[in-house]
Amino acid sequence: MIRWRDIIIYAKYSNPEPPRRVEKTEEEWQEALTPQQYRILRGKGTESPYRNAYCRSYEVGKYVCVGCGSFLFDSGTKYHAISGWPSFTQPAAKNALRYLFDDSYKMQRVEVQCNVCSSHLGHVFPDGPEPCGLRYCINSESIRLMPE
Repeated sequence: MIRWRDIIIYAKYSNPEPPRRVEKTEEEWQEALTPQQYRILRGKGTESPYRNAYCRSYEVGKYVCVGCGSFLFDSGTKYHAISGWPSFTQPAAKNALRYLFDDSYKMQRVEVQCNVCSSHLGHVFPDGPEPCGLRYCINSESIRLMPE
């Protein structure tokens, strides 16, 4: 189970080694993604709150990265956070995500990226439910639900 302390250590010193790496040129990313997905995954953008595919969706399955298909979150860790974006309490695996400090927009946050293809997913915050207290606030455009 990952805790806030672990995330800070990963962001400050070193992230877990990914199971594999996917690297593409910017042209390849533009061809593979929709314009909105490209803006979010490669440009570190965000989507409108509450008006996205998975904010209010609670179907059973696995959420994978739109960029590379890596398993990121299980639907069992998804919860209603009233944040406007899909929220999860834990990643699928310790090495599924990459953490980076983000001080854009005059805020101090921790950015979450896919550890395999370095695509921007969203941010993680220490205000989630127990037992670990994490809230992974993820853009719907960066993930895809694979129903069971």
